[in-house]
Amino acid sequence: MSDQIPVVEAFRVMAANKSLSDSELHDLIRDGIHAALARRFGGPVEAEIEILPDGDMKIVVLKEVVETVEDPARETSLEEARWDDPDFQVGDLLEIPVEFSDFGRNAVMAAKQRIIQRVREGERDRIREEFSGMVGDLVSGEVQAIERGKIVVMLNRVREAEAVIPWREQNPRERFRQGETIRAVLGKLEETPRGPRLILSRADPLFVKALFAIEVPEIYQGIVEIKEIVREAGGRTKVAVSSRDDSVDPVGACVGLKGSRVQAVVSELSGERIDIVPWHPDPEIFARRALAPAKVSKVISDSERHVITAIVDEDQLSLAIGRNGQNVRLASQLIGWQIDLYSSRDWLSRGAESSLFGGGDEYEVSDFPLLELEDIQPTTLAALQAAGINTFFDVLDMDRDDFLKVPGIGEEDAAALLSLIDELTVEDEVPDSGAPAGAAKAASVAPDVAEEGESKDEAAEPDPADSVVTDEAGQPEVAAAELIDEPGGEALAAVAEAEEPSAVEEEPAKAED
Repeated sequence: MSDQIPVVEAFRVMAANKSLSDSELHDLIRDGIHAALARRFGGPVEAEIEILPDGDMKIVVLKEVVETVEDPARETSLEEARWDDPDFQVGDLLEIPVEFSDFGRNAVMAAKQRIIQRVREGERDRIREEFSGMVGDLVSGEVQAIERGKIVVMLNRVREAEAVIPWREQNPRERFRQGETIRAVLGKLEETPRGPRLILSRADPLFVKALFAIEVPEIYQGIVEIKEIVREAGGRTKVAVSSRDDSVDPVGACVGLKGSRVQAVVSELSGERIDIVPWHPDPEIFARRALAPAKVSKVISDSERHVITAIVDEDQLSLAIGRNGQNVRLASQLIGWQIDLYSSRDWLSRGAESSLFGGGDEYEVSDFPLLELEDIQPTTLAALQAAGINTFFDVLDMDRDDFLKVPGIGEEDAAALLSLIDELTVEDEVPDSGAPAGAAKAASVAPDVAEEGESKDEAAEPDPADSVVTDEAGQPEVAAAELIDEPGGEALAAVAEAEEPSAVEEEPAKAED
């Protein structure tokens, strides 16, 4: 007994370090003793192992008495059994007491390895059980090491769990040092030969969503819901929110008093810009809000192709596009539709062409054959067709020198073609309101953008002052002082972005879903 008690006590010390219960410890000891017995007797054995409260162990190996021994680990011959008791018969069980001190070095090492293996398997199972349902939840820990751009985190809750933040899941604006506290969202649970590994992320939109759940009690309580969220880590995040209670303004709840709530989130994101807009089931209204802080003059939807055409004034175009196209790209991802963005001047010429030649008043850009033009000479038409120029769009951007390069086209023909193109596409000066005056020839049949009437959301909805854009310090950027009072909600300021206008190309900006 004196040799056995220290062994059991050593097992109990290990159990305390691994947070094992007494029943779990006893199962581990029995499993280890079985491994030691298998090493001593040459194979799996039948044994009874009892662990007494005082730390003593009783080990008894059971062998069946047989005529011919086929499995020495489990069977013994009748002759050997009768050495101990002459009354043994075939089929009886021979009980062989075993002292732990009788185990050799190999048996003890086998028991140790089995117990260590079982402990590790138990830890891995606990990690899987605890974290499998936590994907998307916020976890915190300490930066243990930084290896080739990968951040290794020691979690506060389970120190045995391996947690890493790969480079692709980091915010490029952030830098951490060893020993610093870090928060991240659990992205996924990855299985490796060494067990489960927790993949954390600070670049996933779920990280921003988890931060808002902490800072905004209405989100935690389920009153305010984040319907959609998209993000380009380090640059910009767009959040669409809705409220289940008409008396609670979802945008105001997320912003907080003087921007305190959203500022806390921006601070955690190292100054990343955040746009908070009200969610709406109508894609046209939602698109208008998603393009904030730009003011959209008109939106037209194509439900079959899931395409939104947005028209903005000239001074709002660069704001709607955003730096490197970021604003319109994120807006497209937020609503789940492709957004085609046009300035009012560019849309005017395209709207006039389509209205005159088959587009009607739907403002669709459509091409048409040159043979439909009555003012073009047959010889000129034949020369253009011979050169592969068959439609109006083919000649729309051609100049005098381009026409003269076509065989059969002379000076008079080129001048006539240029005059015809000007007659079909020339615009009057666009008023400050962004409403086009129409084309010279098509003015009588092509409705301009302002006169066609507002889209279905404009009549029922005022110019939204219900979206918020934050600067790098987390403060809302207020560009217009108009306030909207919602029942039970806060009065919110209309917001405009204060970033430098980016260079705008002549072609419309498009964001693929």
